[in-house]
Amino acid sequence: MADLIARTPCKGMLPLEIGGAVLRECDVGRMTSISPFKGQQAAVSDLLNSVHGVGLPGPNRTSKSSGCHVIWFARGQVLLMGADPDPALARHAALTDQSDAWAVVALEGARAEDVLARLVPVDLRGSTFKIGHTLRTQVMHMHASVIRIATDTFQIMVFRSMAETLVHDLRSAMEGVAARG
Repeated sequence: MADLIARTPCKGMLPLEIGGAVLRECDVGRMTSISPFKGQQAAVSDLLNSVHGVGLPGPNRTSKSSGCHVIWFARGQVLLMGADPDPALARHAALTDQSDAWAVVALEGARAEDVLARLVPVDLRGSTFKIGHTLRTQVMHMHASVIRIATDTFQIMVFRSMAETLVHDLRSAMEGVAARG
């Protein structure tokens, strides 16, 4: 019988530090997709608030408490990260465990915006994309979720199967930005 060994999506590829930008893999804990049933958004928000200390965020926003992060993920869908969902949520929403489905990395440093400007077709400058903002977009040709989690830090999520491609593309962009000085 084969011995299976659990490994993270970016195992052996990260961390990287190139030209003042740092790329590292993030362990965000449990990830659960929450899709409120029709007319149940308020009940879901109230339950999240009472159990986790955060309500449903608006479009392209996140809500964060000390124990978890709730991310707008699409119309009618959020992603609960870092906590087990309260079982009572299942009465008001469809819940799907996404814990093994995503590769999650953080890109940080003074040149992080410049790195992402080479890969993402939207304006991620701090004047328009502030801390707590999120969007679904592309990183090169991959569908991704991008969140600004600090002034010079972005969290990037792609499907787990695209982890190697994500690291490759980010490495190339980091090298390009570093070469420009």
